Amino acid sequence: MLRFLACFFSFMLLIIGASLALVSTKQPRAIGQPATPVSYEQEDGSTDEPEGSELDEESDNQSDDQTDDDEPAKAGKAQANGKTAKKVSIPTKTKKAMKYNSLNAEEAWVLLQKGTERPGVGKLTDNKAEGLYVCRQCNAPLYTSEHKFQSHCGWPSFDDEIKGSVRREIDADGRRVEILCKNCNGHLGHVFKGEYLTDKNIRHCVNSISMKFYPKGKQPPAKIILVKNKKDLDPVEQGEKKDAKEKSGANPNASDKSK
Repeated sequence: MLRFLACFFSFMLLIIGASLALVSTKQPRAIGQPATPVSYEQEDGSTDEPEGSELDEESDNQSDDQTDDDEPAKAGKAQANGKTAKKVSIPTKTKKAMKYNSLNAEEAWVLLQKGTERPGVGKLTDNKAEGLYVCRQCNAPLYTSEHKFQSHCGWPSFDDEIKGSVRREIDADGRRVEILCKNCNGHLGHVFKGEYLTDKNIRHCVNSISMKFYPKGKQPPAKIILVKNKKDLDPVEQGEKKDAKEKSGANPNASDKSK
């Protein structure tokens, strides 16, 4: 009996010793040591590393870098999310004139003096209709309803612009990025990046009073191109002004003859 117990304990000691030897050969990961980076396999078999948190610096020509090739992908993504892509035609008609649209005091304060309207009071803030947003001062197309989203910030918000319509510059406060109508330099608002409110990660915060809205199907007026001399006006417009002048001058004569 004693010999059996001695053999049993010897066998158990051998098993315990072998187990300890196996454990000692593994190198444990030190505390704080990062795990192996994970690659994400795409549908086409390629791999992608996770995106970092560092944000790219804002660029003045950001819209110019986007191509029409991206549109089908955007439409497909919208359909995958249960949304139907809405296309709004962008007019290209222009009109040469010696002055822009007239502005009232409040409109001039925002567009010309770079003021800011109070949040939540703009007529276009909660507008969800399909259509086109144009500059109030010069009629230049700025945004479509496809670009607009609800940010609950108190002003109309857009995550993209019509290509070549918006100009960026550093604000007077030295921190924010101001956005202006590229055609007439009217103040629109500011642009922000890194809020992750949409996939594009951009928010154009625009004063409602800086824009006019034209529903889909309604033709907006032609974009005004400012000229300094009358001779630079479009021939059609020159003819219209000439006809109007002749008519205004002919009326008094006609009334005199009737007497």
